[in-house]
Amino acid sequence: MSDGSSQTPDADSPATDPVASAASNGSAVGRLIGRPGAGAGLLAGIAGAAVALAFGELIDGLVDTIPSLVVAVGEALVDYSPDWAVKLSIELFGEKDKAVLAIGIVGVSLIIGGLLGACAMASRRRWVPIAGFAAFGVIGGWTAARNPMSPFVGSWIVAVIAAALGYVTLRMLLRLAPARSPALSDDQPPLEPAAEGTPEIAPDASRRAFLLGVGGAGVAAVGLVALGRRVRGPSAAETARANVNLNPSAPPTTSASAGAPTAAQTTATTAARRSAAAEVAALDTLDEVAGISRYLTPNDDFYRIDTALTVPQVDPANWKLRFTGMVDNPYELTFDEILAMDLSEHVITLSCVSNRVGGRLVGNAIWTGVPLVDLLDRAGVQDGADQVVGRSVDDWTAGFPTGLLRDGRNAVLAVGMNGEPLPTAHGFPARLVVAGLYGYVSAVKWIEEINLTTWDAFDGYWVPRGWSKRGPMKTQSRIDVPGNGDRPVAGNPTAIAGIAWAPTRGISAVEVRIDDGAWQQCEVGEALGDESWVQWHRAWTPTAGTHSLQVRAIDGTGMTQPEGPKDVRPDGAEGWHRVAVRVDAA
Repeated sequence: MSDGSSQTPDADSPATDPVASAASNGSAVGRLIGRPGAGAGLLAGIAGAAVALAFGELIDGLVDTIPSLVVAVGEALVDYSPDWAVKLSIELFGEKDKAVLAIGIVGVSLIIGGLLGACAMASRRRWVPIAGFAAFGVIGGWTAARNPMSPFVGSWIVAVIAAALGYVTLRMLLRLAPARSPALSDDQPPLEPAAEGTPEIAPDASRRAFLLGVGGAGVAAVGLVALGRRVRGPSAAETARANVNLNPSAPPTTSASAGAPTAAQTTATTAARRSAAAEVAALDTLDEVAGISRYLTPNDDFYRIDTALTVPQVDPANWKLRFTGMVDNPYELTFDEILAMDLSEHVITLSCVSNRVGGRLVGNAIWTGVPLVDLLDRAGVQDGADQVVGRSVDDWTAGFPTGLLRDGRNAVLAVGMNGEPLPTAHGFPARLVVAGLYGYVSAVKWIEEINLTTWDAFDGYWVPRGWSKRGPMKTQSRIDVPGNGDRPVAGNPTAIAGIAWAPTRGISAVEVRIDDGAWQQCEVGEALGDESWVQWHRAWTPTAGTHSLQVRAIDGTGMTQPEGPKDVRPDGAEGWHRVAVRVDAA
């Protein structure tokens, strides 16, 4: 509908600019962008938003505890997004979902900033850019302040300053803006006179001055981000982690204040660690098979799926683990007190419930820690406390039945991973690892509280979002080689190999099927216990053409892996992994 202004072309006149005409007859956004001067406003708004976001990145580099605006908004979106959206992002992007979300937030923010600038330049709604950047500040302040690790007042101050810088940048650029958008032709009508209170446009302002101003704002934004990256040194968590000693030949302390462990503790810890390392080294694994997943997943390759957009940096000097709830003796533990305990090592496979059939969200590692049952015995678990709830420093929660701790499985408060202190991305200073359970109900990283409660009294983070409250890990197997798209040559011996897991039941056999043939037994490598995955291998001399390979596993109880298919929701995927392979003629 026409608003009767002089900026709307006459219906009987031919359009002098097809692009502007199409935009003016389209959506409200299209009509806005099509107005004279809106192009310059768009660039100015994008620049203003960029400066605001960049200031947040600078503060993130200067202060460990205040997240950038992008991170703060991203964490809020993760917490309040519907389950289907979170599930879809994991399925589409896997461990890259956080990077994709951050890029999306930046892109949307710049677009909104651009539209605010276009409104300021091409309409009478002078309150729109002020309200828009004020909203930027409110959203940024609220999302940053809700982070339990971020100071409330400081978060709001940073957000308000960022929004103010963004608006001031926009206003300054609009004062330099030419009277017409560079994208519009000279035949188009001039801007309406600026309403009182709207940004004034200098009559002698040139396009060059405006573009230099926009460029300068862009350079300033990039410079702020770069400076934030440059001044960001090692966090207190990273510095402390570098000083943690898990070497069995030395007492595992981080500071003189911790007190040395007794001779008996040191001897027991040394023996346990040496024994675990020696047993793993002595296993007859299949690591020599080209392309197969190694028996132990390197820390840098271990999957990471969590709700933290950036890795929490927890300084162990200011950290304590609290035991609360239905216990007779609530108490706290410092990091040094945990390190001084009798630590043990266990090879345990972890998997994400969102891991699809054949997916990569699974890993196998040596976890160093303290048996959780020993810590709970010290607290004195009361009758009726049938759920253990872990809470992380960023308020993420997961719960599992208390009874599982006494069924023979390993459940540890872990402080080490593959012979080194926990990486910060995997929970430093401490996390929970419970064999046989998916991570969403057990594997709390950056843990700060263990609460005993009843099964009906509390639901962990993912349960209200439609996932099962119980998360026993299912029997799964995967073909690593050959992969989809591989081109082996007919007549050449080729390995079919991969991994299979069923903690805490173990794997008794693995079978593969080629095309519609019979199931064939595979060689299975040794594993350090039933809580670990196994590697498997089958030699194959292929013929030319396209072949279908399938795998299935039989767990330690004799149960065959279900054929499926079953979706990951609500309690994990089921199905036989299938790979299509094209074999070239010799």
